[in-house]
Amino acid sequence: MSSGLKSRLQNGPALIAPGAFDALSALLIEQAGFEAVYLSGASVAYTQLGRPDIGLVSFDQVADVVARIRERISLPLVVDADTGFGNALNVSRTVKVLERMGASAIQLEDQSFPKRCGHLAGKSLVPVDEMVGKLHAALDSRESDQTLIIARTDAVDVEGFDAAMARAQAYVDAGADILFVEAPKSLEHMKKITDAFKARVPLVANMVEGGKTPILTLDELAQIGFKLVISPGALVRALIPAAENFLVSLKQYGTTRPFADRMTDLAGVNKRIDLDGMMALGQQYDPAHQEAAE
Repeated sequence: MSSGLKSRLQNGPALIAPGAFDALSALLIEQAGFEAVYLSGASVAYTQLGRPDIGLVSFDQVADVVARIRERISLPLVVDADTGFGNALNVSRTVKVLERMGASAIQLEDQSFPKRCGHLAGKSLVPVDEMVGKLHAALDSRESDQTLIIARTDAVDVEGFDAAMARAQAYVDAGADILFVEAPKSLEHMKKITDAFKARVPLVANMVEGGKTPILTLDELAQIGFKLVISPGALVRALIPAAENFLVSLKQYGTTRPFADRMTDLAGVNKRIDLDGMMALGQQYDPAHQEAAE
């Protein structure tokens, strides 16, 4: 599973990885025909805590979601591991556990703790040398070089674009498999990032509705030189108005009937989550069913 992502990024066209936050959202992404899933730390905070992405999600919560998603889907899974949840020793454990849980790629950022969403103000950074040490720890701790380490810098907002480029250079030199310069504010800066690094490593573009980076299509980003496009919180932002509209209707009418044509019924849910397949699997181990078959 993880080996497929490395080869795909090296040899194929750019791909888009929608953001998931649980097993069902990841399953729907797979069923929709995407080639990879991005486990969004922000979306986990939104959906499981009802809180903003300001460092409140714990390592154990992320590991649990990774395990649940991996048990359900076979797509490559890119995992947002925030700061690695501590120092280099924490990063080492984070990589070992997430790799064992089924992560295909693990993203680490150079923010200090508590971290913030990359498109929020008020971020702070660890020194470059500390981040380089954390990347070395991540690379040394993985069991397979097919498990990719993504280095993200949030320096654009904190130290300026030139400093972000210098940090990016240091992280690529440290051996990062994929580079993610977060929140460039213009197309010009996006092109400078790709011009500088696309020949060395695959590059991530983060598309955030209402964020600081221009929203471009997959084809437009590919033409610039990005290889992995993520939409971390887009699915949540699509679901929120749908849920709000449903709740307004339910409160107004006291029934779901006026909203039924915009809903999936019970049979539709069971088809998507493969109830028939699970029941058939269970029958294989049911003595009564085996006796009837004989």
